[in-house]
Amino acid sequence: MKFKVSCELEYEVRDNSTLIFNVNVAKTQNQQILEERLQLDPDLNFEEYVNPILDNRYIRINVPAGNLRLSYQALVDVIYEETNPATINEVPIAQLPLELLQYIYPSRYCQSDRLMRFAQSEFGHLVPDYSRITAICNWIYDNVTYLSGSSDQHTSAFDTVTERAGVCRDFAHLGIAFCRALNIPARFASGYAYKLQPPDFHAYFEAYLGDRWYLFDATRLAPLNGLIKIGTGRDAADIAFATIFGDVEMNQMNVEVECLETIPDSDCPEYTNQAISHQVS
Repeated sequence: MKFKVSCELEYEVRDNSTLIFNVNVAKTQNQQILEERLQLDPDLNFEEYVNPILDNRYIRINVPAGNLRLSYQALVDVIYEETNPATINEVPIAQLPLELLQYIYPSRYCQSDRLMRFAQSEFGHLVPDYSRITAICNWIYDNVTYLSGSSDQHTSAFDTVTERAGVCRDFAHLGIAFCRALNIPARFASGYAYKLQPPDFHAYFEAYLGDRWYLFDATRLAPLNGLIKIGTGRDAADIAFATIFGDVEMNQMNVEVECLETIPDSDCPEYTNQAISHQVS
């Protein structure tokens, strides 16, 4: 599936500052970047670091006082692997690849240890397979109100289950925390999302089942097979789209995603009854 993605970020920089961006599409076996362009105004030098394990791509820019405009565009060909959910089981801790253990531990925004009793009460009795994560997403969708401005950079999964309101970032953190409380590896994911309204960077999560990571989004605001990955991490602290060191204020942000398939727009990616992963068999 081919997509054209873009973002434009504008900042007022009041003093010499350093900005780290994570807006470039990840280069993975399932995401081929056909074209890509990053422009800065003013035309500043920047450094790029690619995490060799997660494929996250970070851009560091040292910016003098003034205005900064970042523009990024990419043409991406994404392969989505579809699997029958009935065939996907959870992986016992004894058989889990050791490099994935970090995704069952509590993290800054996903305090699975504080939600363990709740998660066991709500989901512990369910069959340990794909359907249990679906049940987690359904619970979040039914019990947490999606409300812009209801949370901030300090809001955690424990706060969200208490306040019962949040945005995509909070829905993802809560899904991750519930999964980890049940010994299911889960990680935070960010990306561009087709059909997301209003257009913005989107947060969702991935859970490790069988032999790969599967995509989940409790917000139901974008189709799973319309997500173009930017990066993954333990939680949002690892992959913020912008991390700012200095006196800087954002003036404007625009994000766009376009499906470039020749099929009618109405037939472009929608929700399916299949489990969706970004891993190619």
